Amino acid sequence: MAAASAGAAPRRRTRIVALPEARWAAASTALFLIALPLQLTGAPAWVWGPLYALAYATGGWEPAWAGLQSLREKTLDVDLLMIVAALGAAAVGQVMDGALLIVIFATSGALEAIATARTADSVHGLLDLAPATATRLLDDGAEETVPTEALEVGDTVLVRPGERIGADGRVLDGASDVGQATITGEPLPVAKVSGDEVFAGTLNGTGALRIKVERDASDSVIARIVKMVEEASGTKAPTQLFIEKVEQRYSIGMVIATLAVFAVPLAFGAAFTGSLLRAMTFMIVASPCAVVLATMPPLLSAMANAGRHGVLVKSAVVMEQLGQIDAVALDKTGTLTEGTPRVTDIRPLAGSGLTAEELLALAAAAEHPSEHPLARAVVDAARAGGLALAAAEDFASAPGIGVSATVNGRAVAVGAPARLLNDADDALSVRAAAVTGELEDGGRTAVLVEADGVPVGVLGIADRLRPDAAATVTALTALTGAGPMLVTGDNPRAAARLAAEVAITDVRAGLLPEDKVTAVKEQEQAGRKVLVIGDGVNDAPALAAAHTGIAMGRAGSDLALETADAVIVRDELATVPAVVSLSRRARSLVVQNLVIASVFIAALVVWDLVATLPLPLGVLGHEGSTVIVGLNGLRLLREAAWTRARTEGHK
Repeated sequence: MAAASAGAAPRRRTRIVALPEARWAAASTALFLIALPLQLTGAPAWVWGPLYALAYATGGWEPAWAGLQSLREKTLDVDLLMIVAALGAAAVGQVMDGALLIVIFATSGALEAIATARTADSVHGLLDLAPATATRLLDDGAEETVPTEALEVGDTVLVRPGERIGADGRVLDGASDVGQATITGEPLPVAKVSGDEVFAGTLNGTGALRIKVERDASDSVIARIVKMVEEASGTKAPTQLFIEKVEQRYSIGMVIATLAVFAVPLAFGAAFTGSLLRAMTFMIVASPCAVVLATMPPLLSAMANAGRHGVLVKSAVVMEQLGQIDAVALDKTGTLTEGTPRVTDIRPLAGSGLTAEELLALAAAAEHPSEHPLARAVVDAARAGGLALAAAEDFASAPGIGVSATVNGRAVAVGAPARLLNDADDALSVRAAAVTGELEDGGRTAVLVEADGVPVGVLGIADRLRPDAAATVTALTALTGAGPMLVTGDNPRAAARLAAEVAITDVRAGLLPEDKVTAVKEQEQAGRKVLVIGDGVNDAPALAAAHTGIAMGRAGSDLALETADAVIVRDELATVPAVVSLSRRARSLVVQNLVIASVFIAALVVWDLVATLPLPLGVLGHEGSTVIVGLNGLRLLREAAWTRARTEGHK
C-alpha cells in the first residue's frame, strides 16, 4: 500500500562519513587516484610509490585483519586471499594492479556498510511515526502531557484534530476520519466512532477523539512491525552466489595441489627449477579466474540492463535469487492499484433534474475547501472534465459524515449515505439507497450528494487499477506455474472486487503486517520460494521475510524501499516478470560459462600434468578462457536481452 506523505516515517539518516568503512574506502580511493596519474606521466617511483603504499594500508588493513581473525578459526577467508593477491601483485612489480584490487574491495565493503546502515535507519525511523508525547486525561477531567512510553493500559488520551494517535486503543468518545494507510494499507481515511479500534502512529482527521489505551507502547502494531522486520532480516538465511559456496574449498584444494605438483616430482629426483616451473604453470591454469568470471558478468550485466529499464536490483545475489521464485504475493493498494482514489461513477438520480456534469460540479464546489482525500478526488474529477466550480459559502465539515456548504444559493451536503439518508423513505432517498448499494457491492466508496435536503445523486470513488496489473498477474502465473496471492489490509469486499478484475483467486484481506508475514511463511514452509511485491510500511515485514522482495519506488515508504531486495523505480509493474525472466536467462549463461571454464581448466591441467605445458601457452589458455566467459556474460547488456526477457515474461 502507498503510505500517504503525511503518513510516511520521518527520514533518519546515518551520515556516510560516520561509517569507518566509508572513510577508509574514500581515503584509499583518493590516494590511488593521486598516484595513478603520477605513475602514468613518468614521475619517479619515490613520488607515487608511497601513495600506493598508503592506498594499500588504508583500504586493506580492515579486510586483512578480518582475514587473519578467520584464519585463527581455521577458515580461509576471501578477504585474506584478496590481500595476499594484492601483495603478490606488488611483489612482482604490478603495484598499480594490486592497489586497484584493494580499492575495489574496500569500496564494495563500504557500499555494503552503507546499505546496512540505511536499512537500520529506516527501521528505527519508523518508531518516529508515533508521537513523542500524548495528552492523558485524569479522573478529575484535567489534562497532562506525558511521553507516549509512559502510557499504561487503561489510560484515557485525548487526540485533537491533525494529531497522530499515540497508542493502540479504542475510541471512547468522538468521531473523526483516521488515515491508517501505514498500518492496514487502506487507501482512504476510515471513519472512527465510539467502540472502534485505532493504532499508534496513524493520523487523526478533523475530529477530536477520546481513546482508551489497550496496549503498551512496546506491544503496539508499529513496534511489532519494527520487531518483525529486524527479526526477519536477522534470521533470513545468509545467501551466497554459487561460486562463493565452493570458493574456499576450491582455493584450499588448489593450494594443496600446487604444493603436491612441486614436491612430489622433487621427491623423486626431478630438477628443482623444472618442478617449480611446472607448479607455477599448474597454479596459473588451475586458478579460478574463469570460474569466478563465469558467474559475475552475466549477473552484473543483467543488473545493469534492468537498471536501465527502471528496476534497481541491489546485488548479484538478488539477481540470482529472482530466477528461483515459484510463488508470488502481491499487495493491493499502491502495488496493483495506483494508490490514489478516483471518481469512477457519476449517478444523478432520476427526478433530480441534474446531468452528470452538473452533479459533479455541484459536489466539487462544496468539497473544494475540504482536505479529505475523497474531496480531492471529486475536485480533481471536475477539473479534469473542465467544469467551472462555483464559490462555496458557509462551508462546514463533520467528521465521519461529510461536508456542507452553500453553492449558488443552494444548501449542498456531500458525505456518507448512511449518515445523510438517515433511513428516509421518500422516493429519491430510496433510489439513492439502491444506487449506493449497487456501487458498494462493486467495491466502490459511495458518496451521496444532497441539495436543499433532497438527494440528487451518488458518486462512486475507488482506487484505480494499474493499466498493466492484469497482464502482470497473467505473466507471473505463467512464470511460476501458480497464481499470485493477494495480501492486503483493505476490506474483503474491495479486495475481492479487484482480485476478480486481475484473475487472482487466492485473496487474503483485512491483514495486519504480522498476518502478511504468516501468509508468506506458510508458502515457504510448503517449499515455495516466495516473491513479495509491496510498497508500504505494513509490507516491510513480509518483504524482509520473503525469499525476494520488490518495492514500488515512487510511492514506496522509506522502510519498504530499504527492506526490499529490488525497487521498481518507475512503478511499472510489468517490469517484474521481465526481470524474473532476465534473471533466469542470466542463470542459464552462468551454467554455460561454468562448463566452458571447467573444460579449459581441465584440459590445461591434464596437459601440464601428463606432458609439458609451456608457461606462455598456459597463460594464454587461462586468459583466453577468462576472456571468453567474460564476453559471453556481457551479452545480457544488450537491449535485445531486455526485449527478449520482456517477451518471455509476458507469454
